[in-house]
Amino acid sequence: MEAATRPADWILSAIVGAAGLAPGLRALRQGTTLALANKESLVAAGPLLMREAKAHGATLLPVDSEHSAIFQALVGEDIAAVERIIITASGGAFRDWPIEKLATATLKQAQTHPNWDMGQRITIDSASMFNKALEVIETKEYFGVRPEQIEVIIHPQSLIHALVGFIDGGIMAHVGPADMRHAIGYALHWPDRGHVPVERLDLAKIGKLEFRAPDEARWPALRLAREVIEAGGLTGAVFNAAKETALDAFISGQIGFMQMAEVVEEALLQNSSAAGHNNDAITLDMVRKTDHLARQATKEIIRALSA
Repeated sequence: MEAATRPADWILSAIVGAAGLAPGLRALRQGTTLALANKESLVAAGPLLMREAKAHGATLLPVDSEHSAIFQALVGEDIAAVERIIITASGGAFRDWPIEKLATATLKQAQTHPNWDMGQRITIDSASMFNKALEVIETKEYFGVRPEQIEVIIHPQSLIHALVGFIDGGIMAHVGPADMRHAIGYALHWPDRGHVPVERLDLAKIGKLEFRAPDEARWPALRLAREVIEAGGLTGAVFNAAKETALDAFISGQIGFMQMAEVVEEALLQNSSAAGHNNDAITLDMVRKTDHLARQATKEIIRALSA
């Protein structure tokens, strides 16, 4: 928190989880450029973050590879000319598993990613597609598009990070290696571009790129993300808190892989009153209270499941 108050031209927020919200807000209130790698902040408190950025003349730069790709595709473009935003997903560790086998997935199997070298929690979130669900909500909050304009496509190679479709039928795709140094390097050098020591793609060697539609029965987190967007208010804070708590329970062996989505869905049902808040009235204290209540409710759901 102290670091976020120091005078700086550029601040990077890479704190994992909801803990990154308060420092991110403090940085925005300095009127500085905040490079945000903490997607949970936008999911839990998107309206608050965007409102504070505007009020203090701060710039919010996305560091997630998908949102960096969208940001880059929109340089010089009018957001009103955007017809759709397509976020790509690798499909994670279980993209080719028979769906009936997913309930037996182990922690060790879930924390192995086919393309990216990431930490344990985000790798599991990739396998469950909760990571992509967060990114769908983040896209809506950051770019201000309608929910129906956001699509997810499975792209096993992870070379196209996002696509933006325009009203004239054209699509801008951001292509790059599956290496987070690219998105981080872009944020570091913005508004210019600088040399980043990543692999240069050999398109002839790659040969072809694959795409397939996601199966929401396999990845129910995607359906839940759309329900969160439709509900609005503080529902994102409930979703994020429940997701983090369910993930902890899976890692500790309390619940199974597919039960994470069941737990989050039940937490959303039990905290449905979170939707009844005006976005312009949301405060940090309200987000914190909602987060706390959602975590407590989720722990009770998990206890009942594992009893």
